Amino acid sequence: MWQSCPAKNEVVIALPHIELTGKVWGADDKPLLLALHGWLDNANSFEPLAQYLSQHYQVLAIDWPGHGGSQHRPGGYALHWVDYLFDLDALIEHITATRPLHAVIGHSLGGLIASAYTASFPERVRQLVLIEALIPLSEPETNARQRLIKSVLQHRQRPGSPAKAICIDAAVKARVKLTGLAEPWSRLILSRNLTIADDLAYWRSDPRLKLDSPMRLGPLHVEGLMNPHQCPTMLIVGDKGFRPMTRHQQDVQHWFTNLTQVELPGDHHLHMGNAVDVAQHILACLMPE
Repeated sequence: MWQSCPAKNEVVIALPHIELTGKVWGADDKPLLLALHGWLDNANSFEPLAQYLSQHYQVLAIDWPGHGGSQHRPGGYALHWVDYLFDLDALIEHITATRPLHAVIGHSLGGLIASAYTASFPERVRQLVLIEALIPLSEPETNARQRLIKSVLQHRQRPGSPAKAICIDAAVKARVKLTGLAEPWSRLILSRNLTIADDLAYWRSDPRLKLDSPMRLGPLHVEGLMNPHQCPTMLIVGDKGFRPMTRHQQDVQHWFTNLTQVELPGDHHLHMGNAVDVAQHILACLMPE
């Protein structure tokens, strides 16, 4: 199913269209959980949570294309969030060819992708856990022109020069300041998004990830995609989380035919900072007494 690497719990997964890297925790004979990280994060973001889940499950956390050690999408074209749906479909097809998939856990962008995918293919995923995510982001259709213009201009101005060496400590401080993510977790994530050569650090993330998408779904598109959502789903949010991700929670919960909601102490990355509580609720959901 995957190729193990010399480094501890590192794996490579060769899909038909792209090669992904990832990390795995837990024994091969345990039920498998697939973990999908958020935008500009990587598989390392699930390390704190996996320490608790791997007592009962094997946890596979992948790097999305352009993140961590995974390949970048070819060409210089703009990136689209729907491309991740094809990645997820190919990944699940690859995994389930040799063993069952017990559940999918998605954080932020990973949760949006998993939620949209399971709305269309509920038979492919037995259970779904969403952390700080619920439905795909949308905006009024009247924004379409301005979004396209902004995206095209950003891509036109994107520099093509070789990456410059950076200071790891400075990058960590910048991420802490920008996102509020605690320093140890920022460092854990950034360490996988960097490559070290001659004692210097370079970004290996796809720079296109920071550019605006040329198109976003409208509200009616999202409703047509998500309603009804039949996959058994647990939604976990932080009391200090990123509200734009879950602001539609009350308005759209009736789209989900089997939704359990939990609010826990923590921020947008509460699966790192509050891994104990998050793991306990996930285990209670996946392993009912």
